[in-house]
Amino acid sequence: MKATKDTMTRSEALELIREYGCEENHVRHMLAVEAAMRAYARRFDEDEELWGAIGLVHDFDYEQFPDEHPQSGGRILREKGYADLIVNTILSHGHTGVPRDTRMAKALHAVDELTGFIVAVTLVRPSKDVGDVKIKSIRKKWKDKRFAAAVDREEIAQAADDLGVELWEHVGVVLKAMQGVASDIGLDGQMAE
Repeated sequence: MKATKDTMTRSEALELIREYGCEENHVRHMLAVEAAMRAYARRFDEDEELWGAIGLVHDFDYEQFPDEHPQSGGRILREKGYADLIVNTILSHGHTGVPRDTRMAKALHAVDELTGFIVAVTLVRPSKDVGDVKIKSIRKKWKDKRFAAAVDREEIAQAADDLGVELWEHVGVVLKAMQGVASDIGLDGQMAE
């Protein structure tokens, strides 16, 4: 019987991303989620390495199995010997019926789609630099239902509530985390040049 791995390192997460051939923009998304997960791990005094790795790896299966995501990712992680905590956290960020019954799972769900919204807000700015984005800019775009219309704002608000963080405080945590990795996620103004 295979030993169960009850943790995951950043290098293991990066290896999975390489193995499954994730596209650059998707890797940038996963790096943004990693940064937000690390910020919440620090806030809640949790295992920053594990939370960051979960954020980094959460979509590793998407390119190869878009119609089976994240179930395929859960299956692959289980086959590689990862513990239920890790597998279920990955499964719970999608609409799979797996409950978000840990703080880590709630955090992953809360930050995932929000990072995409913040990217969208950044990309309409002339500087294309997340460092220039303020919460008030995000609030303004949040109210405009035509902007990033596919983003389910109610789901993000509910996810923040489930995490126990007020929505705009949550936006601030995720924004600051993304600003800290701006060059890694391609939002440091280089695209404006």
